Amino acid sequence: MSILKKISLIALMTLASFSAIAFDHDYREWNSLLAKHVKVAPDGYSSRVDYRGMAADQAQIKTWLKTVSAVPEAEYKQWPKAKRLAFLINGYNAWTIELVLSKYPDLKSIKDLGSVFQSPWKKKFIPLFGQEMALDDIEHGLIRAPGAFDDPRIHAAVVCASIGCPMLRAEAFTADKLDAQLEDGMRRFLADSSRNRFDAANGKLQVSKIFDWYGKDFEKGHQGFASLKITFGRYAGQLAKTQEAQERIRQGDYKLEFLDYDWRLNDASASGRR
Repeated sequence: MSILKKISLIALMTLASFSAIAFDHDYREWNSLLAKHVKVAPDGYSSRVDYRGMAADQAQIKTWLKTVSAVPEAEYKQWPKAKRLAFLINGYNAWTIELVLSKYPDLKSIKDLGSVFQSPWKKKFIPLFGQEMALDDIEHGLIRAPGAFDDPRIHAAVVCASIGCPMLRAEAFTADKLDAQLEDGMRRFLADSSRNRFDAANGKLQVSKIFDWYGKDFEKGHQGFASLKITFGRYAGQLAKTQEAQERIRQGDYKLEFLDYDWRLNDASASGRR
């Protein structure tokens, strides 16, 4: 190998090492923004976002998102699975907030950012891995890609800035806590009776439309989820308060009903307004 090639190889290895060290997998900057602007409900089952506060700190959000966009795809692919998933979830949630801020406060729902011809989730505005991506590309093309992560609990982690969706956590996802955070997110979501509940009097298990849209993700056997019945049985303690009701859920003794989805913006300044 020539001296020039050796120097070039060393330079590339140095840059790769610097890039790996430079990216903060503890997500301290994003974590501080979430802790500052996400308002968790007293019961701990839902949250609202202080978009006015996020707008005031938008320069900080943009700066942090540049560090996400700067990660080369080759480097990303070398990370362990948990690091890759935490990276994508945090990026997705931050870019969702960026999309909302592009028209805030002149919108009542993230759907207002779409049109007859294009949903907001298909807008190509995200620079990632040398491409212009949409939120759908991250969620469906990367996170939900078969064999990539295979964890249906991501549906309680990637959020859509709406009251009907699972809560945005007041902390960043990190690889070392990822499994616990995903499990905690599912438990909190299913414990929220405004979005998931068991009506013992009528024998109805009323759940979020998410389980209708993505029911197949809970039927593939990943992470122990082999059906919606098994899923709801696993979280019977969150869906119902009494032992009798919980046992009915575990046995599948109910009529399943999907609730209407609340697409109103999860804006902290609008909490309490119906």
